[in-house]
Amino acid sequence: MAKNIFGEPLKSCCTAPLTGYFRDGYCRTDKSDYGNHTVCVIVTKEFLEFSKRNGNDLITPQPKYLFPGLKAGDKWCLCANRWQEALEAGCAPKVELEATDEKALQTIKMKDLISHAKKQDVQL
Repeated sequence: MAKNIFGEPLKSCCTAPLTGYFRDGYCRTDKSDYGNHTVCVIVTKEFLEFSKRNGNDLITPQPKYLFPGLKAGDKWCLCANRWQEALEAGCAPKVELEATDEKALQTIKMKDLISHAKKQDVQL
């Protein structure tokens, strides 16, 4: 069973739009997922524009991949490296900590995820 960054059972990120590497709503991963789609985020317009400028257009629908295109406010399982890049660029989206897989911690520091938590009452 996949665990979140707190070592608890991983919660679903989103089913509308249906997200996750396995398109099951969970930000879980395995060895076939080279992108490490483990961070559950609430996307912003600023982040979507940043991602598009950096080669990953998450706005334009791609029906052949069952991808509806995202808009600000949507939840999505994001690649850990892309979130880290957005953090360094000053436009990292908020994170649903309980729905973020513990494998995200291989790339991202716990304190950075917590500082971008949707819930602001989480303490280190």
